Amino acid sequence: MSIFVDSNTKVIYQGLTGSQGRYYGLLNRDYGTQVVGGTNPKKAGEDVEGIPIFANCAEAVEATGATASCIFIPAPGVYSAVMDAAAGGIKFIVCITEGVPAHDEATFYNELKAQHPDVQLLGPNCPGVISPGQCNIGITAGHIAKAGGPVGIVSRSGTLTYQALYELQQKDIGVTTCVGIGGDPVPGTSFIDCLAAFEADPETQAVMMIGEIGGSAEEEAADFIKNHMTKPVSSYVAGVTAPPGKKMGHAGAIVSGGKGTADAKMEALRDAGVKVGLNPTEAGELMAEIVASL
Repeated sequence: MSIFVDSNTKVIYQGLTGSQGRYYGLLNRDYGTQVVGGTNPKKAGEDVEGIPIFANCAEAVEATGATASCIFIPAPGVYSAVMDAAAGGIKFIVCITEGVPAHDEATFYNELKAQHPDVQLLGPNCPGVISPGQCNIGITAGHIAKAGGPVGIVSRSGTLTYQALYELQQKDIGVTTCVGIGGDPVPGTSFIDCLAAFEADPETQAVMMIGEIGGSAEEEAADFIKNHMTKPVSSYVAGVTAPPGKKMGHAGAIVSGGKGTADAKMEALRDAGVKVGLNPTEAGELMAEIVASL
């Protein structure tokens, strides 16, 4: 099995007529993802290499039965795109766009919770989600992901998402689903959302979690793992050598007042029984040990 997306998932690309949306939309279709439409109110009725363009998500959903969307809209238009998807009947929204204003993120996050509680938002500023061999939504390179389980991956860092997939592929370890949740201050999907889904997925037997400095998401995940998870977890937390008080890459990766350090996160994870690597390769080796013992 997998979480969030599988071979039956039908996807709308919001921004398919733009250069990046077109590139990744067609790349994902070539991977085997059911990319069934795109949206652009100015180009409704046209198509992109056979993929029809609709004025909005409601029309796209009615015509195609899509349940997921992928947003490649420039940052100023993301709020409208997210709400158009939710109002149109999309249940799983993947927002790739980076640079979305934090105020917009907080606004549509809260509006989704209040008005569309059944909608799952992934991102913004994330690489997307891939269930290898079944569905790839976003910008993850499909060829680095080995299908067949038994490991689920969740990561805040896009680049380290790719490395986690590659580390496991090199060890001939398959993945059920890999979720890049993004590193912005208001992520639509949390570590805990993914950990809970992996815990409930019968095919996922172990989880690899990639964190980074800043915020308290990893400590909250450690508490969840300690109290609610029966499946083994390996982890790596990026930013051990980060200068104090500096933002490292992601808007959410800032350490303040001694909180959110890599050391504190690693200590919390170890206390929860997680096998913590000091680099991504070591985290992969620890996962290989876990898989061998399953």
